[in-house]
Amino acid sequence: MELFTLEWFSALLSILIIDLVLAGDNAIVIGLAARRVPEKQHKLVIGLGTLGAILIRILATLAVVWLLNIPGLYLIGGLVLLWISFNLLKGKKEHEIAAKNSVWAAIGTIIAADAAMGLDNVLAVAGAAHGNNGLVITGIAISIPIVVWGSTMIVRLTRRYPWVIAAGAAVLAYTAANMIVSEPSIRFLFDNLWVKWGVIAAVVVGVLWLGKRKKQMEGMHDELSGMSRSSNARG
Repeated sequence: MELFTLEWFSALLSILIIDLVLAGDNAIVIGLAARRVPEKQHKLVIGLGTLGAILIRILATLAVVWLLNIPGLYLIGGLVLLWISFNLLKGKKEHEIAAKNSVWAAIGTIIAADAAMGLDNVLAVAGAAHGNNGLVITGIAISIPIVVWGSTMIVRLTRRYPWVIAAGAAVLAYTAANMIVSEPSIRFLFDNLWVKWGVIAAVVVGVLWLGKRKKQMEGMHDELSGMSRSSNARG
C-alpha cells in the first residue's frame, strides 16, 4: 500500500475510528486502576500507565500484522473480529480491575489490564492496516492524545449517542469481512467485485441487525426478570 493514496487514507480513517470507539475501555481501565492512588499522583499514574499500554499495544499489533502472513490467519482473525464487533453492539463488557495504592503498582495494573483486554483493538488495527507497519504506528500515534485526554469524553459520547457504538461496530465488521475475503486460500471466490462487496455489505448489515436484535432480547429478558423479582417480593 503506497503512502498518502486514497486506500492509505481510508485505512488510516478506519484505524482512527476503531481507536475512538474502543478508547472507552482504556478510560475505564485507567480509572479503576488509579482510583486509590493519591489525587496529586493521578496524572503521573495515568500518563505512565497509558504510555506503557500504548507501547505494548504497538508491539502486539505489529506482531499480529506479521502473523497474518501465515495462511489461514486472515480468515480466523476476521471471524474473531466479527464476534468482537457483535459483542460491542451488545454493550456488555466486564471490567474487574483491582485498585492499587502505590504509584508503580497502579501503573503495572493499567499496562497488564490493557494488554489482557486489548485483543479487539490489536486485531482490528492489524486487519485495517493491511500489513502496513507504518500505518499501524501512524494510526496509534495519532490516537495517543485521544486515549489520554479524550477517553472520558468518548465514554460520555457513546452513552449519550448509541449510534456511535453502532458506527464503530460497522467499521469493525467491515474490517473483519475485508480480512475474510482477502484470505489467500479463498480469495478466488471473491474475484468478482460484485460478489466481494456484496458479501462485505451483507456481513456488515447482518452483524448490525443481529447485535441490535440480541440486545433487544436481552433487554426484554432483564425486564421480565425484574418484574418476576418484584412480584415475588410482594408475595
